[in-house]
Amino acid sequence: MADRVKPNANQAPTHDAQLAADSMARGEEKAAKVDFESDYAAAQEFSISDIDKTNEGASAASAATAPQQKVADPKETNTQAQSTGNPKDYLEMAKEVGGSTTEGVTNVSDDLVQKAFKKGQSQQ
Repeated sequence: MADRVKPNANQAPTHDAQLAADSMARGEEKAAKVDFESDYAAAQEFSISDIDKTNEGASAASAATAPQQKVADPKETNTQAQSTGNPKDYLEMAKEVGGSTTEGVTNVSDDLVQKAFKKGQSQQ
């Protein structure tokens, strides 16, 4: 089913498009007919090449998309943490984690809370 283009000079993005829309509205130039169904069917025909319809096309596609570099096979590794039984080792690790400069304050004291209250009060 063919649709007729309805030109509107107010929606034309360029001056040439406005002039063409005006001349179509006056009847000086024919408005284009558009058949969406047949255009879509023709586009579908062009979207698949002749080689894609054969086995040769499948092999050409796999060759074109094959990886260029060899990927190493993954190897399974087992890692076991050695238990030392020394509590000082864990204390050191806790200090490193607790003293992080990118995280928020981990130790909140009464003085810190009082400072926060003072900063939150208005200057009246």
